[in-house]
Amino acid sequence: MTDTIKILLVDDHHLVRTGIANLLSGEPEIEVAGEAADAGEMLELLKVREADLAILDIALPDVSGIELARQMAKEFPKVKVIFLSMYTSEEFVFNAINSGAKGYLPKNISRAELLDAVRAVYRGEEYFAESISNTILKSYIKKAKSGNLENLRNESQLSKREVEVLKWFAQGLTNQEIADKLFISIRTVESHKNHIMQRLELKTTVDLIKFAIRNNLVNL
Repeated sequence: MTDTIKILLVDDHHLVRTGIANLLSGEPEIEVAGEAADAGEMLELLKVREADLAILDIALPDVSGIELARQMAKEFPKVKVIFLSMYTSEEFVFNAINSGAKGYLPKNISRAELLDAVRAVYRGEEYFAESISNTILKSYIKKAKSGNLENLRNESQLSKREVEVLKWFAQGLTNQEIADKLFISIRTVESHKNHIMQRLELKTTVDLIKFAIRNNLVNL
């Protein structure tokens, strides 16, 4: 890797690509090395441009961004992929991760979060916006094969309070709403969620996704 993070942008809307490029500009360690309007153009660009990261949209005019990511993983495995998309349902997120993506962001994120994601993925980490992480965790809870949070408690040795946190989280409550329901602090809620991940022996959201895929808890 070089000291400069070289990025390729793929989106079929010129104004969107320009907007993303403008958000990334001004950072001395980031360079937008090229832009493409579809998957075919991107694959040709990769043959002639050096890149560390690619920021892809899901909806492209020739093939989907998911299929493009799969092709890139085979032909250009050193280029890390971040999805930036208006589509944030579990189906899209799970398929994106299964294609090899290292990050997923909704299009309404701030410039600061986009930069955080770029830098994290460049360092070899994985980055998911909080809304994406919440979608994934809720999906996992709802689709667990046991279909019963009490069974999950017995199998994973979760405490009764941790199961309560899972129950309310699965129903869509925010950390603050869970804290209010259980008369505990928001920091305690976050602590319980971290402990749940540890009990499941999962370190990151991506670990959770892979666990769910591996155990057929979601349909791809």
